Amino acid sequence: MINLAISDWCFSLTLPLRLAYYIRGGIWDFPDWLCRLYVYAFYVNLYSSILLLTLLSFLRWLAVAYPMKHSSMATTRRIVLVCLGIWVFVAVTSVPFLFNGVVNRDEVPRCFEPGPRRSWSILLGFNYVGLVFGFLVPFFTIIFCYSKLIRRLTTSPPVGNSMTTRKPTRNKTRAVHLVSMVIATFLLCFLPYHLIRTLHLHAKNGGWSCRTTQLLESAVAVTLCMAACNCMVNPLLYYYSTTSFRKDMRDVQSSLRSSRGGSLMQKFSQSQRKQSD
Repeated sequence: MINLAISDWCFSLTLPLRLAYYIRGGIWDFPDWLCRLYVYAFYVNLYSSILLLTLLSFLRWLAVAYPMKHSSMATTRRIVLVCLGIWVFVAVTSVPFLFNGVVNRDEVPRCFEPGPRRSWSILLGFNYVGLVFGFLVPFFTIIFCYSKLIRRLTTSPPVGNSMTTRKPTRNKTRAVHLVSMVIATFLLCFLPYHLIRTLHLHAKNGGWSCRTTQLLESAVAVTLCMAACNCMVNPLLYYYSTTSFRKDMRDVQSSLRSSRGGSLMQKFSQSQRKQSD
């Protein structure tokens, strides 16, 4: 969860530059090194978020299906090493994005827009690597894990009276909500972006009509915004995943209310002392 939060936070830091780029009509007014770094950071955090969600789904399935094996396998040290491995894998495979910087097209500086046709063909190859290992494999892994998890939760019979089975029923309902949100995240945020990006690259390499290529280019920007919305969905996953997170949020709210109330009482007592003086 901490790694996923860090990934979302770093991903959000790349959005203002992209927003400024689109507002300016595709004109890059910043240094070349910042263009390379921002594109690199964008894809590192995008795909690390996907892989971390996949790891989270696998661990939940393992905890439900094989609780004894989960307690022995999913130790803190191993999870830290796996998370570190995810960061290293995504960081290394995203290095080619550092090779493309600012490109002058029609005397206008553009960021991450390959010029010659050969650059577009290379980018198409990178796209399929990201499509397979950054979306399809994680997506089918999540589908497998959560389908097994839902089947296990729905087929397990309740034990005890109605009072003792009320809490397990709430836990099952929360788990189904969590599954729905994770799958919806992939379908609504990541699927359109990878699909439209692949079509756009094929249009560039295949010499499709200018109108179709321009429509796909505009659609890429829209689906990119949808992919960025993943950072808004993940906090909901934090809420539904652990009771400790919800308890911490309630503690923060109660402390804020108490501190606000304490400050009001302090101001009131000060005003009372001034009036008495």
